[in-house]
Amino acid sequence: MDHITFLVAVVIVTALAFDFTNGFHDTANAMATSIATGALKPKTAVLISGVLNLAGAFLSTEVAKTISGGIVNDAKVTPAMIFAGLVGAILWNLVTWLVGLPSSSSHALFGGLIGAVWVGAGSGAVNFDKVLEKIIIPAFASPVVAGVAALVATYCAYKLTARGRADSVTKGFRLGQIGSASLVSLAHGTNDAQKTMGIITLTLISVGALPGDAGPPVWVIFSAGLAIALGTYIGGWRIIRTMGKGLTEIQSPQGFAAETASTAVILTSAHMGFALSTTQVASGSILGAGLGRRLAEVRWGIAGRMVAAWLITLPCAALVGGISAAAVKHGGNFGTVVVALVGAALAAGIVLLSRRNPIDAKNVNDGHEVAIRSTPPSHVGTAA
Repeated sequence: MDHITFLVAVVIVTALAFDFTNGFHDTANAMATSIATGALKPKTAVLISGVLNLAGAFLSTEVAKTISGGIVNDAKVTPAMIFAGLVGAILWNLVTWLVGLPSSSSHALFGGLIGAVWVGAGSGAVNFDKVLEKIIIPAFASPVVAGVAALVATYCAYKLTARGRADSVTKGFRLGQIGSASLVSLAHGTNDAQKTMGIITLTLISVGALPGDAGPPVWVIFSAGLAIALGTYIGGWRIIRTMGKGLTEIQSPQGFAAETASTAVILTSAHMGFALSTTQVASGSILGAGLGRRLAEVRWGIAGRMVAAWLITLPCAALVGGISAAAVKHGGNFGTVVVALVGAALAAGIVLLSRRNPIDAKNVNDGHEVAIRSTPPSHVGTAA
């Protein structure tokens, strides 16, 4: 096996590994509120989410085209750079999963890729105008838009049901959450699986296996959709706990409003080719839903830590990607193997650390670091 073929194979496997971590890292985006309110049982929720992530992967390829032919110059990119960027993204995903922080898998991927290409081919190989247009501006705008939409929807939901019986209102919105959470999963597959499709397609373009303007082949779409679906089914329970129980006290009307707002923003952006962070959209929606109900407690300390993680995700992943790119650039196949082994060892260490305090489907709704106060039934029909 020659050097290029070896690197292409390594990149494809690593890209699918990233896609898998993206799946369990972002399960919370779709299912955290439904699990927190009891609308869906944890295992049922992640099964539904996994199936719909796979289905969503086939709905659009606009985001994949943005990555394969937008944020970096594909004529200057090599498989080695892409591999190095993926290592940075995977390690950042695992670190933030370990501490239960819902950071952006998308920005981890973009950061790793930008850092690796910058080191490997120079700053001129990064299309910073496209990075600003397709990544940075949407990163700031999307959680605000989603939060405002969820706030308004929550306020209206409580106003419209103010005279209803509390148990009937809760039951109705829990049924609605099954549909709204499913739509978020479909949207997540449409948006996030495309990022791995774009990475694999960019790799194939870089070695001449596909023309420069090509979209992802069917086998790439299916494999990326399957990887993210399997990761989703594993369930990122640590982040589900933070999203469902940490930011605010979520009731069924709020969960329905947050999920509906997230779906609208994610599907619209995917159609336009914006590579949004679904984590930021979902977090913004949950905060908006918290603000939309009177007497709801929003835990700004946790929200602040999440925002801090968002701000450092791209540069941190870029740093790791750049270091990996330097090692691969100077070491050839040997450097690639060394980076892969070091990355695998660090990933294994993170997984072992996580077992000291396991969180799974059985205890995901138990005992968050912030005490959760129960809300009396009389508040169910109370608007902001």
